[in-house]
Amino acid sequence: MVKSSYRGVVAAAIAVALSATACTGQGPVENKPDKPAMFKPGSEISYRAYSKAYPATKVKDVPGPCSYESISRKDYSGQTLKIISHAVPVIGEPTQLHARQFEEITGAKVQVVNVPFGELHQKILTPLQAGQPAYDVMFYPSLWIGDMAPYLAPVPKKYLDTPGMKDVTKAYMDVATWDGQVVQYPVDGDRHYLKVRTDVLEDPKRQAAYKAATGKDLRTPRTWAEYQEVASFFSGKDVDGDGKPNFGSAEVTKRDDLTFSAFISRAAPYVKHPDVKGGLFFDVNTMKPLINTPGFVRALEDMVKAKSTWAPGGANFGLGDEILSFGGGQSLMSYSWDDAFIQGQQPDGQIRNKIRAAKLPGSEEVYNRTTKKWDKKPNQAPYFTWGWTSAVAKGARNQNMAFDYLCFFSNEANTALDLTIGRFGVNPYRNAHFNAEFWEQQGWDKDVAESYVETLSGMESSINRVFDLRVPGVNGYMSALADGVAAALAGQKSPQRALDDVAAEWDTITGQIGKDKVRSAYRHVVALEDN
Repeated sequence: MVKSSYRGVVAAAIAVALSATACTGQGPVENKPDKPAMFKPGSEISYRAYSKAYPATKVKDVPGPCSYESISRKDYSGQTLKIISHAVPVIGEPTQLHARQFEEITGAKVQVVNVPFGELHQKILTPLQAGQPAYDVMFYPSLWIGDMAPYLAPVPKKYLDTPGMKDVTKAYMDVATWDGQVVQYPVDGDRHYLKVRTDVLEDPKRQAAYKAATGKDLRTPRTWAEYQEVASFFSGKDVDGDGKPNFGSAEVTKRDDLTFSAFISRAAPYVKHPDVKGGLFFDVNTMKPLINTPGFVRALEDMVKAKSTWAPGGANFGLGDEILSFGGGQSLMSYSWDDAFIQGQQPDGQIRNKIRAAKLPGSEEVYNRTTKKWDKKPNQAPYFTWGWTSAVAKGARNQNMAFDYLCFFSNEANTALDLTIGRFGVNPYRNAHFNAEFWEQQGWDKDVAESYVETLSGMESSINRVFDLRVPGVNGYMSALADGVAAALAGQKSPQRALDDVAAEWDTITGQIGKDKVRSAYRHVVALEDN
């Protein structure tokens, strides 16, 4: 039991207007001796005291240096911690919640600034580049590491040696590492994978109807061609019996809302050849863009065809729309982050335990950029898309307090609870998270839980993986790609013309940043993919 009860409910954003160039310094750091713990070992932890909107789930505080018991011994009274994070709810809400808890148990004053996605990169990087870091702790997409790494404090050994950190999967420790140093503190693990409605795909009557219409067996799609066929067959049909049509596919298509990630998922099996090394987005030797090669063009052609399977407005779906369309039962399939799957498994959801996770669709052939030919061989490539990460600025005034906050944020109890709240944006990143029994305890059926953990854990062992472009200027590259995808989807350009224009823009960006600088950073990506 906690000796001193939590105070109040979750505050809205601790809205502190900080100048983008405000320095974090506030005078000398006072190192105080530990105080008595506010928690007993193994205390029950729940978020319900903060809001009735949080699940009533309770977990045990796991002993260790990041636990409630250990962190509550710290005395940071009189000290201020400044944090920047994404807007509420995705990663912003857990940042606020754990900041409130950290204040209560350590005596620190924690100021959280929540920023919309489109402003986050500039709000973090500009003051860092000016040598006047505005924040001690930063939450941001992990693919920005190429821009951020020079300004980040390496994670100290005592935190790397914690049980929670040692349990982080190899893929996500690699994502947190730059030039041999861990400079990002893992708090999330994101991948794209397929989600399907099993109450539809496994229904005998619908299987018979599909067989009669197509001559094929109805199953979870294994290729993007199968995905299109299944989505087309069911799109416009009322499969729920509620008088409303359902649709085949929900995808992230909004130009400024992560459509580049959706496109990379579709391209992965066409462009990631298991026998060809040396770069997916560029030829690492010449830095010639590969984004307009036949595999990428095929993927964009597929995406254009898929428009007929989308719900009304589906050509402008952001991530939130995709989450609700699949998670609410409107669309029968989707592929992106965990959030749509977790949304579908909410206790009051209409498709709870009627869904299943599976690998991203693959292809029957893969483009070989060395021979410049298509190789007729089945191919599948998991996509480790960017996830949220965190870091401490080199210029942070009290790095111990900053790292203690991240240690507390990601402790085993908090993470177990965060994983069950879809809008938090915290997804499995430790080996312990691939435990079907944990999800069964949340009310998931055994087959649903097993499909989820087997899909995610299986990606870790793949040797044909795709990672994001983690180089300086990545925002510019991805913005250009999003422009190209949007132009093709709108019918303004052919897929080939759209991607030719993207390649030309990428050449321009590389020239502005410096080919050697981009290539040096890109080698980190190639090393991850060539594993």
